[in-house]
This record gives sequence, C-alpha cells and structure tokens, in this order.
Amino acid sequence: MTILAIDQSTTSTSAYVVNDSGAGRIVQTIQHRQFYPASGQVEHDAEELICNVRHCIDSCADIAAIGIGNQGESCLAWNAETKQPISPVIVWQDNRTSTTIDKLKDEDIEKVVLERAGLPLDSYFSATKMAWIINHIPEARSFLQKGKLRLGTTDAFFLDRLTGHFVTDISTASRTSLMNLQTGQWDEKLCRIFGVPIETLPRIVATTGHFGTVHSQGRDIPITASSVDQQAALYGHCCKHRGDTKITFGTGAFALMVTGDSPRQAPELGLLPTIAWQFENHKPVYALDGGVYSAGAAINWAKSLGLFQNYGQIEQFGRVSAIEKDLVFVPALSGLGCPHWDRTAGGLWLGLSLDTRPTDLMQSILEGIVFRAAEVINAMDSIVAIENEISIDGGVSENSYFCQFLADVLDRNIVVKNSADLTAFGMAQLAAHQLNNYHFDEVSGTRYSPIKNRGDQLERFADAVNRSTNWRS
Repeated sequence: MTILAIDQSTTSTSAYVVNDSGAGRIVQTIQHRQFYPASGQVEHDAEELICNVRHCIDSCADIAAIGIGNQGESCLAWNAETKQPISPVIVWQDNRTSTTIDKLKDEDIEKVVLERAGLPLDSYFSATKMAWIINHIPEARSFLQKGKLRLGTTDAFFLDRLTGHFVTDISTASRTSLMNLQTGQWDEKLCRIFGVPIETLPRIVATTGHFGTVHSQGRDIPITASSVDQQAALYGHCCKHRGDTKITFGTGAFALMVTGDSPRQAPELGLLPTIAWQFENHKPVYALDGGVYSAGAAINWAKSLGLFQNYGQIEQFGRVSAIEKDLVFVPALSGLGCPHWDRTAGGLWLGLSLDTRPTDLMQSILEGIVFRAAEVINAMDSIVAIENEISIDGGVSENSYFCQFLADVLDRNIVVKNSADLTAFGMAQLAAHQLNNYHFDEVSGTRYSPIKNRGDQLERFADAVNRSTNWRS
C-alpha cells in the first residue's frame, strides 16, 4: 500500500504517492486560479481548492494513509453546519490589512505579540486577515452572532470538509499570531487584541496523529499528518537536528532552521520562532523562520515583461557579476520580509545605464534574490550555528548561476536536492511516522562549493536595501 501526500500550495494542488520501498512520484497536479480584486489583495476560491484536494485523493488507489500540506498563513471563514465557505481564501501574500497593522503598531501592541506569539506585526500572518473577514463580510458577522462561524487556515477547512474534524496542527497555528508559543494553545489576550473570537477557531493538535478518515474508492482512509508546507519541506530535506537548515526558493524564499526543544526568539534580527512539527505524545520541535517575499515571483515578473523568453537564457552570464558592474536589484516587489519586515519597501534597480541590457537585468535579479536569502541565513547563524552545508530546493534552484552565486556569497557548500517534491516527500514521511514497513532514503543532491568569496558584496547590497525602504505610502 502507498502513502499519499497532498501538497496544497499557492499555485497548485499535487498528489504524491510513496510505496513501501520509499519510491515516490507525483500522480496528479491541478492548477488553481489566482484572484487580485484590488491592489495588494490576493485570493483563492475555497471551493476550488477543496475540490482539487478531493480530486487528488480520488485519483490514487491502495492508500494506507494521507498527509496534507497547506499554505501556512492563508485563511478563510465557513459555515459550521454546512461547511460551505462564506469568504474567499485570503492568501498569505495579501496585504489588505496593512492599515490595521499600522494602527496596532501605533498603539504599541507589537511587544505583546512578540512576547506571546513570537511574531512581528505583519499582514503576512493570519490574525488580521481573520479579523478583516469579520469586519467586512456581513455573512460572517451574521454567522458569528448565531454561533455558526468557523475561522481558520486552509488546513482546518480541508479537514473539516473531508473528515468532520475541526482541528489545525500546531505548526500551522504557530503562523497565525494567535497561538501562544510557550503553551501551544490559542492565547485569549492575542485573540482580543486582533479581534478574533477564540470560540471560532479550531482545536490545536499535534502534526501527526488521527485527523479522521476520508472516504475514497470504497474505503475509509486515515489522515495521519497535517503541516505547513515549509515545515514539511524541512523534514523532507532531512533537516532534523539543531542547526540543520534549508531554503526553498519558490514564489518566495523560505529559510528554516531546526533549533531544538525550546523557542529561540530574535525579534531584533527579524527572525521568527515557529513550530517545526510535533509528533503525537511528544514535545514540539522548534525552528527559526525567515521569509523573502519575492524569489521565483520576481523571475516570473521579469519574464512577463519580456526580459527573457526561456529559462535557458538565464543560466550563463559573463565572468563579472552584475554587482561588480555596479548594477543591483532589490527584490522588494511585495515589500521586504526578514530581517526588515517593511511592507512599504519598493523593488529597486540601482546602477542602470544606457548600456544596461536585459541579460544584465536578469543577472542582477538572480543576485538580488541570493543577497536577500543571505541576509536571512546570516541572521540565523548568529543565533544558532548552521552546519557548513545548506540544503535548497525550488524552481530557482535549478539555475546553476544562481546556485554557485549563493555558495559564493554564503561561503558555504550548497546542496540542491535532486527532487522537486520535497514538501510532498516530507509530508509523506510525517504521514507514515506511526506506520511500519515504510523506508525513506534521504534525497541525494548536487553540491556547489564556494569558488569566489563574495561576502563583502553584501555590504553594498545592504546600502541598496536601505534606499528601497519606506517607499510606498
């Protein structure tokens, strides 16, 4: 029998199956629509997402257990009785609550949120999105008054619809700004601060365990794991010990480091303590998280502008880097995440001249993503020593120039895992954790070793970042 991992990501839903010898493969991928109702707003259709999840489950046979990975901070509201959504999914990229965030900062609330949730005030997290739903969707307020409103991240909606269990795993809950990082439970004071009724939230449970069963192909199949996609990818990278670190370069770039059995808070560095995972009947394992909002998104944006036509065109450049030619790109297209946390920052090119070519612009974009990731990694290394080797994956990691430049800037070995499905692979491992007869080998990778030390170029990039901050009103 096989383990099925569902990877429900920002752009698609995939079904990944692993047999009892550890061999895995993608059997189904379904793209879903992106909606942009106004500037800074990003939505998904909740009904479309759950239909895609269901279709992925039904496309697989002989399943022993299921694990579901979710987007993390994306959230919605639905009817407790009918399980029908009453709001769109407000996606983690969405910035509609920026004015609320500014108001809370003016009220000097951030210190309380950092102490309890470990997270800075930012519209990236779910709390202000949930409050926005209550304040702006009349149906949500009506159901709240009737005691029929449910609020949660997408995982809770999927589980409620598939199994009737209204729960969320602790790794996902830790991304809301509503969970107390020390107790692992919803924090009443945080819920009051953000205006999210605690009674509307799902019960918090471990990452592995019994999440109910889903009926498919004549059988009741247990769901045995649920997790944020980035935490599942961390597990898939075989990062399981203190100091182990991975970066996933997808739409954004997400670095995670395992820190052990207690949270390590570093708000002065913009790093986020979070839950990596929790096995049933065990203590949570903690991690430090650092996110870069625009990685692959910046490259896709450049492609849409016509700066290149195919990815082979941006694999090789001259021997001189863009920054050595005085050209720098700051990929703040959706603001700056860790360690700056500035949603008002704007994307920026510095050093443009009459002889700047599209290839130069693309070279600077790749380098800018590297420099932003390096800012995060260097901040992490100052808290917990990182092993010399860093594991990476994601679409941008297929670019050889990018990987070598990353190794040079970090002055570390970079291992690009030879699998595009590490989130799903890690999710399958988590789902199989309590089952026998399933063996998972570590995914092999291609190693890039430093050739030229570029650490001194970070200082010049930092100057460009400073010029990009506080730009948008």
